[in-house]
Amino acid sequence: MKNSKSLMAAMVFATASLGSTAFAADISTAPQALTFVDTSAFFGDAFAMNNASNTFADHFTFAVTGTAPTNLDAIVSSISRSADTGLDITGLSLFNAGGTLVSSGASLQSGTIDVWTLKSDSLAAGNYYVQVSGTMAGTTSGAFGGAIMLAPVPEPETYGMMLAGLGLVGFLARRRKVK
Repeated sequence: MKNSKSLMAAMVFATASLGSTAFAADISTAPQALTFVDTSAFFGDAFAMNNASNTFADHFTFAVTGTAPTNLDAIVSSISRSADTGLDITGLSLFNAGGTLVSSGASLQSGTIDVWTLKSDSLAAGNYYVQVSGTMAGTTSGAFGGAIMLAPVPEPETYGMMLAGLGLVGFLARRRKVK
């Protein structure tokens, strides 16, 4: 009888504590379209106070146009007074419009300053989005900011012309040296 009362009390306590557990909320913002100046764009977001432990996965959309493949380079960072305030960036990734992962970023630094970079080579024409993921570290507000750059991949003919030009310059330099 004593064991069953203890078991019943433990079950009531466990149920009560489960109901009072706070779950992290998703505080992501709606996808934002990037505005490019030539081949570069800035992106970022800010979050209000009192969001401790809440998570986000913000999407920044863009399109690759043209027939030549395109390389992508991106960087994102956040800064706070200490590692337990502001926000922690936990991921930087590139996805195609269908949600398939194309490339994952790498963390260069974490703590009071978080820095992530992302590289992807030879993107075909189409729609993509960069996703910045993270967690609010404390009750203070937090923000992150980043930049993205697209660069066309040189065609093989470009390399051929460059090598021919270097060869011509070398030939002329040698010819002058002989005279």
